[in-house]
Amino acid sequence: RPNSKTLNPAVSNDDYSKRLKLSSSNPRQHQPLSERMRPRTLDHVVGQDHLLSPASLLRSAVDSNRLPSIIFWGPPGTGKTSIAKSLINSCKDPSQYRFVSLSAVTSGVKDVRDAVESAKKLNLEGRKRTVLFMDEVHRFNKSQQDSFLPVIEDGSILFIGATTENPSFHLITPLLSRCRVLTLNPLKPDHVKTLLRRAVDDDSDRGLSNTVEVNDSIVEFLANSCDGDARVALNALEISATMATARAGSCGGGGDVVAVSL
Repeated sequence: RPNSKTLNPAVSNDDYSKRLKLSSSNPRQHQPLSERMRPRTLDHVVGQDHLLSPASLLRSAVDSNRLPSIIFWGPPGTGKTSIAKSLINSCKDPSQYRFVSLSAVTSGVKDVRDAVESAKKLNLEGRKRTVLFMDEVHRFNKSQQDSFLPVIEDGSILFIGATTENPSFHLITPLLSRCRVLTLNPLKPDHVKTLLRRAVDDDSDRGLSNTVEVNDSIVEFLANSCDGDARVALNALEISATMATARAGSCGGGGDVVAVSL
């Protein structure tokens, strides 16, 4: 996978570079580029066409405003979290739902119980349905996974889990029987190129923190070197842009545009 050594970004004047206008006062600049560039609706998701076709389960669910409990299984950086978050915004009435995100790496059963209690209160008040998203759900042991069963069964929450491990081996059978397991594939290079170019062309606060030009060879290299992991590609793009900007500053470059190339 690409890293700061293999990228070796440098300042150049390549006429075939693409310009990226970047906000110098980005309020979200502490977030990685991959996080800032997350799709906001299913229409903005790139790849995973087998899950997002017009006749797919997910499209039917958002069109009918009836989301099922789901487990997304796939490699890192393929869109599990992005699709989960996009589902709510893609529904006919997003205001009916509240999205609660937890990670099995940092959360425990108490966090799940707190989220469920809050969800039950909202249900009784007739206000919102709670979608509980549990990232890395395979990190929970069997007894911890048991805590999801009754609240999925009685409809207290809509459950969405994400895992990089085979659910058949790492998730309990009762949980699998209550959810639809949807498999995500590694992104193809063309998909990653689309995401990188989207980041390059975006001039809102979702972009980087300076003004740079990104050579097409960078996009090509990252798309073919990230093993289908969009997170790796986007964050490597950000690193290369940051290093090129720093190098330009150390060389006394005072122009408005810094070029990034291999």
